[in-house]
Amino acid sequence: MSSGWRGGSTRSWRRTRALVLQRDKQLALREGGVWCRVRVPGVCVGDGVPMHVHHLDGVGAGHRMDRLVAACAPCNLHIGDPTKGGDDPVCIAITQW
Repeated sequence: MSSGWRGGSTRSWRRTRALVLQRDKQLALREGGVWCRVRVPGVCVGDGVPMHVHHLDGVGAGHRMDRLVAACAPCNLHIGDPTKGGDDPVCIAITQW
């Protein structure tokens, strides 16, 4: 867990997140499209729940509304932090169920 989430989310982040989700949901309704603005082919579930807010420039760049978009959970988790350059370790099962 990152140090930024150690104490939970902040009131400011929760407010920003709600505004981004509301903005992108209204945009999707006007366009007749899906709520997810990331849309990774083969991954996206569109209006799947829960909806995440994706930081286009990574979390370290801050929470600017113009650089945040709604994303379905699979898309957001698939992309991860764009500043990391795909350096996430390979997931290896350590337990047989």
